[in-house]
Amino acid sequence: MQISNLAKYATGVTVAAALLAGCSSGGSSALSPSTGMQNAVRSGHLQPLRAGGLLLLSEKLPQVKPIQVPMMPDKKHHKKKKSDEYISSFYNSDIFAFDYPKSDASTGTIAGDDPQGECTRTGKNTWWQVNSGNDEIDEYKFGGTTPIATLSESTGEAAGCSIDAKTGNLAVSVLPAGDVVIFTGATGTGTTVADGLLETYFLTYDGSGDLFVDGITESDTAGVAEMAAGSSSFVPVTLSNTLEFPGGMQWDGKYVTLNDQDAHDIYQYTCASDSCSLKGTVALTGSGDCVDTWIAKTIVYCPDAVNQDATVYKYPAGGTAVATLTASWDTPIAAVSVAK
Repeated sequence: MQISNLAKYATGVTVAAALLAGCSSGGSSALSPSTGMQNAVRSGHLQPLRAGGLLLLSEKLPQVKPIQVPMMPDKKHHKKKKSDEYISSFYNSDIFAFDYPKSDASTGTIAGDDPQGECTRTGKNTWWQVNSGNDEIDEYKFGGTTPIATLSESTGEAAGCSIDAKTGNLAVSVLPAGDVVIFTGATGTGTTVADGLLETYFLTYDGSGDLFVDGITESDTAGVAEMAAGSSSFVPVTLSNTLEFPGGMQWDGKYVTLNDQDAHDIYQYTCASDSCSLKGTVALTGSGDCVDTWIAKTIVYCPDAVNQDATVYKYPAGGTAVATLTASWDTPIAAVSVAK
């Protein structure tokens, strides 16, 4: 199977058309709406590459490393530490474990299969890992390295996930279509629901059980759709601001948040009646592409596919990173923080 990843890359590097076509035929692309999804080579935007392709991103994309200044861990956060972090690294098929802020270095690895999205349910000590290589979604216990449950889907290439805190339903986005697979109670074979987008990337349940998705619309722009709690269909959502390129979504306990991969900002929304109003912007200064971020109360983790690292920012203050997590990264793409 040819695998797409959820990262969006903006680069001036010219890619040979034959190589690009060989890596991306038959799959989806995550291109900037401002340049058009079908104009990757002409615009200089590099399409997300497939694991089966010969052209590796790390060989063609210049890696710009930010200057890293050692920072002291947040002692208050460290004192109350009751969680671990897991960050998926797409091209080397590893999930790296961390115990930040006790340490900035990885504490171990879990083997994945082109791992992408990750999610957990509030108040639970388990988490889910989406593997695009085998279209499986694995559940792990805190600290565990062997799945305690596995779900599979055949709609497309499994990419992102979110769990409804009210029902325990697990929603999974699939590439390259505008579809979501919903597993009732995080069990069974799943039900595929079309969301009206041309391509669906990221998704989140809010505190009321409403499911939001983002991606690219039929008119070649970034868009959002919503399936209200109790409904079985999606409707388009109007945003009060313009997205450059859709990234990870998450309910932070107050707002529906959406990470703009191009703007390097996390937007905070209140949503009602098929519309979302921008209430705040969290700047991820110095980031290259925080693909699928994870907010853990007062901090946010950025798996940075362009800078090939994972950084930590204060939330909702944003600004410059307060720490950089170290591991053998090859396209970090998603993060999750799991309670002990």
